Amino acid sequence: MRLEYWKVGPDAYKALAQPSLYLNHASIDQKLRLIVELRVSQINGCAFCVDMHTEDARKAGETVQRLDCVAAWREAHGIYTDRERAAFDLAEHATHLSRGPVPDAVYEAARAHFSEKELVDLVTIIAVMNAWNRLAVTFERGPAPRKG
Repeated sequence: MRLEYWKVGPDAYKALAQPSLYLNHASIDQKLRLIVELRVSQINGCAFCVDMHTEDARKAGETVQRLDCVAAWREAHGIYTDRERAAFDLAEHATHLSRGPVPDAVYEAARAHFSEKELVDLVTIIAVMNAWNRLAVTFERGPAPRKG
């Protein structure tokens, strides 16, 4: 690890934690939040967050198959609901903004499955996860090896 950013900049760390605390009580179901955070972290190559959100999702009741297939959700027919698939698609496009804006079709598909409040919370989940990923990847915070 390059540096322990949460120790070097505790005020910045606390400030970024505030939206995460809000999201603990937001309109998006915890299991959906965790798999969206997992997908964003996979895209960004954040091993720390992939490890953390996979473990948290297991504890929340996600199956091994559903977690194993998140990275290939488009081909995992019958594994995810249409709502989850719309969330993954929005997450991918909102994470890859350098490729262009979120297409209208992607937004409308998400809008068909989420209320306006849920859309705000879902995009906040995506945005906050991208911020956490950038910290962990830049400062090379990897997961601690687990026993077993």
